[in-house]
Amino acid sequence: MIDPKIENAFIAALEAFSKYNSFDATELTDEFADVFASDEDFLSKVDLLDEVFDENPQIEGLREVFFDLLMINFFSADVKKLEEDYLDTPEWESIEEETLDRGTELLNLLLYLNECEDEDIEPELEDYLKEFLLVDEDEFQDEYRIYEPIIANQILMESPVAEIAKVAKGLPADSELKELFYPVMCFFQNIDPSDDEIKEVAANSDNQEFDIAVLQILVNFQ
Repeated sequence: MIDPKIENAFIAALEAFSKYNSFDATELTDEFADVFASDEDFLSKVDLLDEVFDENPQIEGLREVFFDLLMINFFSADVKKLEEDYLDTPEWESIEEETLDRGTELLNLLLYLNECEDEDIEPELEDYLKEFLLVDEDEFQDEYRIYEPIIANQILMESPVAEIAKVAKGLPADSELKELFYPVMCFFQNIDPSDDEIKEVAANSDNQEFDIAVLQILVNFQ
């Protein structure tokens, strides 16, 4: 099964990637659709996803964010076919352990957007940090450490995207949010950008194919 929101998101990502890259990633739309819609178990679907990326190294940059989409699709669509408490079973625990080094922080943001939809609220950066990630709570200091660049730069919500890009470039190379900082901050600044506003985000990007693909995932996932 495939969640329609996920389908919209990955199609938009492939289109955005193709727009800023000489490789036409949209030709892989059906291959990815087959992976997401597959009836295989989760780890087998991960293998199928990796096969598409292994055969198409031009889109390597999207591998881990597509893993995030695959995981979200599992939570929202595939898990309905399994027993009710599957996510509490040793089997799922083992899968989580095996995929610990996969994916990105985009997964948390997609889970948050699902929650916003369920509660009929508009996504906001402060709400995401404090109410969803609980960065102010003592027991969530890992999240605080990871999200510190965003926490420290919330004032950028009032700044032009050029300023967000400037801060993104200055982040240390080992920051876990180095790649995602720019598209995520641009998304929270404007959750429903026009074509011209997306062009402005692209114009200030050092990694257009990735940044706009991620932005389009977020915009189209809502």
